[in-house]
Amino acid sequence: VQLQASGGGLVQAGGSLRLSCVVFGSTFGANVVGWYRQVPGKQRELVATISSGGTTNYADSMKGRFTISRDNAKNTVYLQMNNLKPEDTSVYYCRTVVAGLPSWGRGTQVTVSS
Repeated sequence: VQLQASGGGLVQAGGSLRLSCVVFGSTFGANVVGWYRQVPGKQRELVATISSGGTTNYADSMKGRFTISRDNAKNTVYLQMNNLKPEDTSVYYCRTVVAGLPSWGRGTQVTVSS
């Protein structure tokens, strides 16, 4: 299984970005996919997850600003991020679990300037 994340970049506070994660080599529609983020020196933290049936789960600090969605026909999960804050600056990773084994993408950098 391979995951390819994209869509990061530099944005001003209050702006928006949409991240994409394409999953290759698995039965995508059956898997939970999640977005996580990590800054240097800190643990990787959950941003949001979406189940095969579309049930979503968000970290409290992202609720109301971030939206996770999926397009099973394109093997892609999206993370729409609105009203970005400088503290959202991080590397964002997507993750899925297949046959009990987690797989991670390389990550995409999001930088929010104040």
